[in-house]
Amino acid sequence: MFDIKNITMIYDMDKAEKVYALRGFDLTLPDKGLVGIIGPSGSGKSTLMYCLSTLKKPTSGSILYNGREITNLRDSERETIRRDEFGFVFQRHFLVPYMSALDNVTVASAKNGAQTVENAKKLLSSLGLGNTEITKRPSKLSGGQRQRAAIARAMINSPKVLFADEPTAALDHDNAFLVMEILKKYSEENLVLVITHDRSILKDADSVIEMWDGDISAIKEANEI
Repeated sequence: MFDIKNITMIYDMDKAEKVYALRGFDLTLPDKGLVGIIGPSGSGKSTLMYCLSTLKKPTSGSILYNGREITNLRDSERETIRRDEFGFVFQRHFLVPYMSALDNVTVASAKNGAQTVENAKKLLSSLGLGNTEITKRPSKLSGGQRQRAAIARAMINSPKVLFADEPTAALDHDNAFLVMEILKKYSEENLVLVITHDRSILKDADSVIEMWDGDISAIKEANEI
């Protein structure tokens, strides 16, 4: 699905001492599965996600997504691919505070109408949010419920790639593993990329990419994790 060649991201290009967030490496990612990207703060893992998702443009290198070069897309093309192909889950839920959980999901849908509402209800229900919870605003939901609503919002358009940047960092142990179970199930038919510094949540990953100082230090398959 992703074929990455010699990708670099350099900050402070106009200064004598440049900052290398990505140092020029190759990487191929599959069409589906749960792939963890792990490393300490400053290792480049989030920058890699931003480049893959077209939220940032790398300084140099090539990123092919299903055979299409995505580093030089126009703004409108990037917006289209993010809407139609990608979903995002972050450490903070970023739910709209004055909307119900249900409305937070439907507002992200590429389609409108009764069928969208029904689809959103089914999705929220599958994530453990019942009829009472989906009518509540985020402030009335628990941290785990808010994150599950955010996952439902990310999934409403059935994205082929789900980017999850520290999706469990704000959750307790039980909710963290519940979220990972949800992402694991979704990865059976789609690609889920989980960026984290917590190795324990990647116990069921299909592969783990370890990053250090802007480069890949190791790639481990499921039997090596």
